[in-house]
Amino acid sequence: MSISFLASSKLPTQWGEFRILVFADSVSGKEHLALVFGKPDANPVTLCRVHSECLTGDALFSLRCDCGSQLQEAMRRIAEKGSGVILYLRQEGRNIGLGNKIKAYALQDLGADTVQANMELGFAADERDYSMCAPMFAYLGINSLVLMTNNPVKVSALQELGITVAERLPLLAGENSHNQLYLATKRDKLGHIR
Repeated sequence: MSISFLASSKLPTQWGEFRILVFADSVSGKEHLALVFGKPDANPVTLCRVHSECLTGDALFSLRCDCGSQLQEAMRRIAEKGSGVILYLRQEGRNIGLGNKIKAYALQDLGADTVQANMELGFAADERDYSMCAPMFAYLGINSLVLMTNNPVKVSALQELGITVAERLPLLAGENSHNQLYLATKRDKLGHIR
């Protein structure tokens, strides 16, 4: 198996105390995270977010996307419910990497949309891989999800891995004047739904 558990500890946040778990991916060389709140494995269906890394949105509070706002809203909802999981996947820029993501931003500054920019750089519109999710969920003892996402491709990808997505909840957060084209492109070209 390419995914192995490395370490865990408490992670106090403004929403309460999560447990953070780190998993090593021997194929990509990346370390993926699980943020666990409460005892989600005690529930037949777990409130969940599968979130791909976005340094600019998650840590630098960029308004070009809705990523950081979605992550915070997912953490808030999980804490409010009392249990749940966020898988934080190290797939920056829909898995093209930070440098290429900034190159894509530069192309967007010149008028390209997010899909056109990725393709101009030689990438698919979305390069993400969700195969690491199955062993991470298995380690956590989670089989069935209420998934917070606007991306139907993510739902399908998880189901193809044998993960039950019992329900999809829209995750609307962070819309602003700087990301309207980005959100419209995700809707019109990538099939995101609200």
